[in-house]
Amino acid sequence: MRFPLLVGTALVALALPAAASADTLRDALAKAYENNPTLTGARASQRVTDETVPLARANGLPNVGVQGSYTEYVLQSSNNFTSPDRAFSIGPQISIPIYQGGAVKNAVNAAEKRVEAGQANLRATESSIFSQAVAAYMDVIRDQALVALNRSNVDVLGVNRQATGDRFEIGDLTRTDVAQSESRLATARSQLQTAESRLISSRERYIQIIGDAPTDLQPPPPLPNLPASPQEAVTVALADNPDIEAAQITVDATRYDIRTAKASRLPQVSLTGQTGYVNYLGTIGSNTPGVSFAQSSTTGSAGITATIPIFQGGRPAAQVRQAQARSSQSMERLVETERSVVAQVRSAFASWQASLQVIQSAQVASDAAQLSLEGVRAENSVGNRTILDILNAEQEYLNAQVTLVSSRRDAYVAAFTLLAAMGKAEAQDLGLDGGALYDPQLNYDRVRNRVWDWDQDPAPAPQATTTVNTPAQNAQVTDDAASPMRTTPAPQ
Repeated sequence: MRFPLLVGTALVALALPAAASADTLRDALAKAYENNPTLTGARASQRVTDETVPLARANGLPNVGVQGSYTEYVLQSSNNFTSPDRAFSIGPQISIPIYQGGAVKNAVNAAEKRVEAGQANLRATESSIFSQAVAAYMDVIRDQALVALNRSNVDVLGVNRQATGDRFEIGDLTRTDVAQSESRLATARSQLQTAESRLISSRERYIQIIGDAPTDLQPPPPLPNLPASPQEAVTVALADNPDIEAAQITVDATRYDIRTAKASRLPQVSLTGQTGYVNYLGTIGSNTPGVSFAQSSTTGSAGITATIPIFQGGRPAAQVRQAQARSSQSMERLVETERSVVAQVRSAFASWQASLQVIQSAQVASDAAQLSLEGVRAENSVGNRTILDILNAEQEYLNAQVTLVSSRRDAYVAAFTLLAAMGKAEAQDLGLDGGALYDPQLNYDRVRNRVWDWDQDPAPAPQATTTVNTPAQNAQVTDDAASPMRTTPAPQ
């Protein structure tokens, strides 16, 4: 089964309007698509590849030039009475290739194939950047939730420590109970500091990938219509994964390289022509009275030049074998790429399914831990539970919430990674706003047939935005920072 617009139709929530003064996942992907330097650099690299086609074609086009010279004859022979003192010459030259053994045609075909492969690689880069953007987005949401949970835990343990101290003062509890409360509070504070550090790192990573600081990130949209089995996902990936497509096209290109190498054994024929004008600037003299020489002359010639290779020291054979070896290498890389994609798809599918199961278990554990905590507190109030029981119940509740939050992030990232490996998480699938999508074919069509030697593009300028002026991130979170992870849909 094919999914021609799997993400475009499945991620219908990506098309919803963004909340005021907030960032959605769709906003983040659009910014990364426009400003990420890895992606803009890959586009520039593809434009470099586009130019290989006119470069290859130029070898089959006429070569026209003009050659001029000015010469001073500073030393003359004593018995040469007609030599000029100086001369000026100028003349055009033209060479028109007629036959080069198919080298030009096959070189152009190989270059065109590599342009196609480059376009597929550009799609793969887009998909990779989007996967990184999704991971960065979800990391910030997760770490904000973890900071909020740990901060709440510190507050609760702080209250417990105060209450334990008060009860110790009246003799209701022992110093051991106080020490246990102090120990858990100190541990919670260290865990909070670790969570805050991770949040800062995640926000800085978000800036690196997206280009802007995260602002009130909203829950991500659901990811429906995911494959039902690993085999279904592999089938789609083998047909649509851009890395596999690029590797296959590269194999086709290397076959043309072999033909190009073989052309060096064949004859080469070209038409040549030149004309010249020489002016001796009135410096040709004569010792015979009444006899003069022309002070200028014009010449012209045209002909056919044929080169028939007979022996070149084994160079053609080495070039052919080299091209064949490179073709063999590209075939092996195709198999390597297929293996890698299959492994990536199956791994992402397994990770996604495992995360879904963890979500279910963690949700049950969180609900049970919350109920247990409430019960332990109630039983402690009547003397049936110790302070340590309360501390343990609070820690179990926190651990269950952390596991739930982390598993929701892992499930979403794994699901998107799966779509990316299937070749269904590219710009054309996501329907991003902000103007027309970048189409590498437009630049290729623009340059492929240009032959004017003085043609050039405007001076290069960076397309990606700098992040130097973005403020250093901190670990501040709102009171409801954990809510986006509670409402994040589990990809089914």
